Amino acid sequence: MYNMNNLFGLSETESKHLVNRYRYLLRTLRENTSKEDRALIRKAFNLASEAHKGMRRYSGDPYIYHPLEVAIICSEEIGLGTTSIVSALLHDVVEDTDYTLDDIRNHFGDKIASIVNGLTKISDFMEMAESNNTSAQAENFRKILITMADDVRVILIKLADRLHNMRTLQSMTPEKQQRIAAETSILFAPLAHRLGLYNIKSELEDLALKYNNPETYNEISSKIAETASERDAFIKEFLKPIIEKLNQTDLKYKITWRTKAISSIYRKMIEKQLDFEDIYDIFAIRIILDSTPENEKGDCWRVYSIITDVYTMNPERLRDWISVPKANGYESLHVTLMSDKGRWVEVQIRSERMDEIAEKGYAAHWKYKEHNGKTSTLDEWLNSIRNILENPNENALEFLDDLRFALFTDEIPVFTPKGKLLLLPKGSTVVDFAYAIHTDLGDHFIGAKVNHKLVPANTILKSGDQVDILTSETSRPSAEWLKFVKTTKAHNAIKTALHKEELAMVDYGQEIIERMFTQLKENYNEHLIQKFAKHLGYENNKQLYLAAAKGLLDVKKLKQFLQSQHTSTFSRLFKHSSTNKNTADNSQYIEIATDDNINAMDTNEPIKYVMSECCDPIIGDNLIGFFSNPHTLEIHRTNCTKFQEKAAVFGNRVTKVKWEENRPLEFKTSIGLEGRDRKGIVKDISRLISEEMNSNIRYFFLEVTEGTFSGEIKLYVNNIEHLKQLIEKIKTIDGVNKVYRKE
Repeated sequence: MYNMNNLFGLSETESKHLVNRYRYLLRTLRENTSKEDRALIRKAFNLASEAHKGMRRYSGDPYIYHPLEVAIICSEEIGLGTTSIVSALLHDVVEDTDYTLDDIRNHFGDKIASIVNGLTKISDFMEMAESNNTSAQAENFRKILITMADDVRVILIKLADRLHNMRTLQSMTPEKQQRIAAETSILFAPLAHRLGLYNIKSELEDLALKYNNPETYNEISSKIAETASERDAFIKEFLKPIIEKLNQTDLKYKITWRTKAISSIYRKMIEKQLDFEDIYDIFAIRIILDSTPENEKGDCWRVYSIITDVYTMNPERLRDWISVPKANGYESLHVTLMSDKGRWVEVQIRSERMDEIAEKGYAAHWKYKEHNGKTSTLDEWLNSIRNILENPNENALEFLDDLRFALFTDEIPVFTPKGKLLLLPKGSTVVDFAYAIHTDLGDHFIGAKVNHKLVPANTILKSGDQVDILTSETSRPSAEWLKFVKTTKAHNAIKTALHKEELAMVDYGQEIIERMFTQLKENYNEHLIQKFAKHLGYENNKQLYLAAAKGLLDVKKLKQFLQSQHTSTFSRLFKHSSTNKNTADNSQYIEIATDDNINAMDTNEPIKYVMSECCDPIIGDNLIGFFSNPHTLEIHRTNCTKFQEKAAVFGNRVTKVKWEENRPLEFKTSIGLEGRDRKGIVKDISRLISEEMNSNIRYFFLEVTEGTFSGEIKLYVNNIEHLKQLIEKIKTIDGVNKVYRKE
């Protein structure tokens, strides 16, 4: 087939690997792939190999390995067809080589050229997001999703591209690993979730965790491996009576099981504050039925009846996504059973069709739609994507929050007074419901009835609620609503309605600032105002004027800025290792490694260093730095979720920081604790912290319920070892069951 000698400029070993992987790609193709389609794939492979000849990845591997692996993921793991596979092979050709889009169109036709063009645009948008220092990142992400709305295959191929990049991320620098991992968990994993690609979503999240929090990832991975044989033995014993019962029926079935994703286990450990050993649903069992479309729902409920006769079920854990599928097309029946060993076990019941959709998401959904022609909730979501994106939030991070909620949240069914079904994201309020029906209904909202009872505007809806919206022509949206509404549509509509009021406040705030300048006998100019805004942490003049209009500024702040533009007290704690010596004190104990990205920032003025309160880093933690503005560097822990959100949008503002040496200095941190209440326990805990461990308590809260307590202590420690010793000491106090550092 191919001559192994100098194939596309590769060594013999590389050539053999390339040919073997290409042959593997051919084995993954759909059974009905025609000879013509196979010839088209061969043509695309040859063109891509020739176009990328001599090019290498960061790892040193030939570049052609990458598009070939992306094509394999598209075919094998997503189940896409010839058009997508050819587009995947060609997805970097226009961007990285001398070939043009017209060349692609002439060789492969308009459709493939259109998809390749969409993929090239996404790459351009991502590069712009990396290099842009403004909230235009939100616009770039919006363009990515609009491209997806034009042809969903574009984003499916992009997800395959991101998955392979994450699988080979070890060759990147630590800073790029952090940025790409953050971007993956914030943007690409939610997209995979929304499109029903659960396996890809889980792997993306696992790989992001591997680079954001390697210690935790390795710890959970090791524990999963250590308990594998014990777990398999338990599952086989658990399934014996179920298999006996199923074999007495005419049902055709198979049973599989798998360990849940490391990221999913970690998320539950954090949310529930549990140790690995305390999580009961580390694995899930699937019963997959070979049923006809007309019988599959009934067969699933038959299996449910059989297994709940064998084991006792937990009624609060029943999830019926057969009657009302998720918006991404997912259908399955989940039931949690109590085993004879006293452990809860989750069992998922579905047909082969449902299982294929669950495994391969949108591609499988589309395949089955071709046969029945029905419009699903996934179609409705794809059709509405342009409406969701019409008015993106001006603030990139807030837009990202809106996007994540729209992509990553499960839906609940709710009903209008006339019984019409609406699917709203879980956590939506009655105000979200009003805007979901019509913008005017939301704009004139004054109240709501849920199940015929009056409720406040911030009431969170539950599955099956019936909602009646009350309105008034004189009513207008309130800024308070923005604190609790969840849906993008409600956010955007409320902000649009408040925009005119905001413009008036901006004008008023500008007048206040101008009067301050006059009072201090200083000349008012735009350049100075911009520097004043950045000094106070505002992104632009508009935010500064709004703050002034709200009474948040006074002439004293302006005077201090004009006199010294001083750094914060934290600045004496750091050492900046760039050519710009922005700090005067050499006794600092944090070193900041400046790279080309940071040199692009305006660092001619002193840098203000801020220990981020979201994660409270202390000596011993792994650190990462983020420039919130050109003169303010936030210090975060590398596993901080707030940092990851920011890094996903402003990747170029990330810089490496590390502890230079230990000093006897105090850092604030928070610990959580749980246990059995008894007389004197607060006194014992306080005495141990203050006297024995010599730490200063700044906040102590315990809540007691039916003889047990839970609470939080905010205190000061010297370093990570001091914190670990303190936690271990508190655990020895009678009545204390659990102590942990708050994330």
